[in-house]
Amino acid sequence: MRSEGGSDKAASWLLRDGEVLASAEVASGVLARSWGLLGRAGYEGALLLPHTRAVHTIGMRFAIDVAFLDGALVVVATTTMHPWRMGLPRPRARSVLEAQAGAFERWRLLPGDRLELRHVT
Repeated sequence: MRSEGGSDKAASWLLRDGEVLASAEVASGVLARSWGLLGRAGYEGALLLPHTRAVHTIGMRFAIDVAFLDGALVVVATTTMHPWRMGLPRPRARSVLEAQAGAFERWRLLPGDRLELRHVT
């Protein structure tokens, strides 16, 4: 899958306790992580940004839900960020999950949830 930022993103499923929450992309390179969801008018699914502890929404067209994940993909904290905001780094975070605002409520995503990614083959 090719992102607007020009880097490859791997397609996956996001799961919690065996339940599929959404389709997911993994931003595998530095450019893909830097680009995130910028330039999109909306987004269905989830975007995982590995090796990331903070995000911003400068230039975003829509609000996003953000989950900070530890090394085992356990949700450490969640927040909703409106466009043109800067987020603070979360020291325990090893990756960040982004989705369009409202997705986490629909998925009932909470701190303590252990997530899993299954790659599409």
